[in-house]
Amino acid sequence: MRASMPTTRHKIEFGDFQTPDELALEVCRFLCERGIQPKTLIEPTCGKGSFIIAGLEVFNGLRQVIGLDINRNYLQDVAGRIQKSISSKVELLNEDIFGIDWNIKFADVSQPILVIGNPPWVTNSQLGVFDSVNVPLKSNFQADKGLDAITGKSNFDISEWMLLRICEWAQNKQAIVAMLCKTAVARKILRHVWKHNLNLGDFGIYNIDAKRHFGVAVSACLFVCKGTNTAAPKQCSVFNDFTVKNHTSLIGMHKSELLADIQKYDKWAFLDGPEEHYKWRSGVKHDCSAVMEFVCEPDGLKNGLGEICEIEPEFLYPLAKGSDVAQNRQRIRSRWVLVTQKETSEDTRFISHLAPKTWDYLLGHAHYIDRRKSSVYKGRPRFCLFGIGDYAFAGWKVAVCGLYKHLHFSVVGPFEGKPTMLDDTCYYLPCKTEDEAILLAGILNSQPAKQFLTSLIFWDSKRPITSGVLQRLNLVALAHHLGKNAEFEEYFDKTLFDMVGSS
Repeated sequence: MRASMPTTRHKIEFGDFQTPDELALEVCRFLCERGIQPKTLIEPTCGKGSFIIAGLEVFNGLRQVIGLDINRNYLQDVAGRIQKSISSKVELLNEDIFGIDWNIKFADVSQPILVIGNPPWVTNSQLGVFDSVNVPLKSNFQADKGLDAITGKSNFDISEWMLLRICEWAQNKQAIVAMLCKTAVARKILRHVWKHNLNLGDFGIYNIDAKRHFGVAVSACLFVCKGTNTAAPKQCSVFNDFTVKNHTSLIGMHKSELLADIQKYDKWAFLDGPEEHYKWRSGVKHDCSAVMEFVCEPDGLKNGLGEICEIEPEFLYPLAKGSDVAQNRQRIRSRWVLVTQKETSEDTRFISHLAPKTWDYLLGHAHYIDRRKSSVYKGRPRFCLFGIGDYAFAGWKVAVCGLYKHLHFSVVGPFEGKPTMLDDTCYYLPCKTEDEAILLAGILNSQPAKQFLTSLIFWDSKRPITSGVLQRLNLVALAHHLGKNAEFEEYFDKTLFDMVGSS
């Protein structure tokens, strides 16, 4: 990662992670070894021109090189690096990528074309913080609905927007797209391309060490695809590096969702639900752990601010964190959480009558709680929670932590006569009895269950395990496969198993 813009604000605003020359050269040589020999090279956000310089060195058949950047100083740097003997091949344009009509701008360039580069690693919401002009027209362009749009799933990387536009342009042409980007962005591109049946194929994701090359701890890759005249098979090979033999998995698609490993999925596809009898729930969300969570100390309950607090026990519940669940810690619980509601729309003012000390505590710390930024709290009662309902008060739960890079389902029981709450890094199934929880945990920790779920999970994601993924596992089909029919019949009608057995 190289300092280049004059201020930190500019570096963030423009997502300015300049590609090291050695990485650009390695990418170009790799593409050349794969038989890619373009006549035209286009770098849409060329910066200091690492890919332009590398392309000129590696690709002998180049007739034209086009570099674009919004920063004029960068273009001057690029011009200074190009040898005069080949400068006639190079056209440098001080253009804003967001305002270019590719079909008009590059209508007459010679094919095959290589579009290569490193688009900005920044999201539209980060740009909004700076009131940046370096942003495309804002819209929920992936058409997310409901909570996904409200809570940020519709937030997108600028590189995602750019790559989608480039891929749409590349179809039906002799064009190769080769872009450095976050791996999560590459998968979003695949989903969009496959969902809309764009004429692209020969997909590849080649992992790179972003920490070494850019100084950032993020999963990143070289994403490659080619223009075709028809929609290609919905498959993308994933490699650990630029060694093509170092193949790790084959991403695919089922209906409208990506599969992390299509070969593994095919083996266990009969377990694909959705699960209709149990619903996975997320843990309690309060976004103010300093006030809402406590640990037991010899001199009393201490909150995250280091204060000893005198509050009634009525609204205190034992708390298991994601790390407790992931490591299956069955120890005496020392954490407690303040639960202000039975459901998220319930008026919290009743607390003042039942537990006046607790209400005074909330009022005394309201300046912390009222600053919560998440939009899920808007228009709801003061001091409200999210992820709360009858299910949260189930005495027994089977839980998994969404943040950990492995699957383990733990049984979580009550403590001191109260149901244990889980934090919002966890997902769980509420159970009526301990036996039910033990049965569910047993089948969820089975190899078939883990193999099926692993085929859906991208482990480099910030939250690899989600309720959406878990809900796809059909527990009745799983129990039938494992021969657990008799046990499950205690909780469901026997006809469910008869139906599964005859399908």
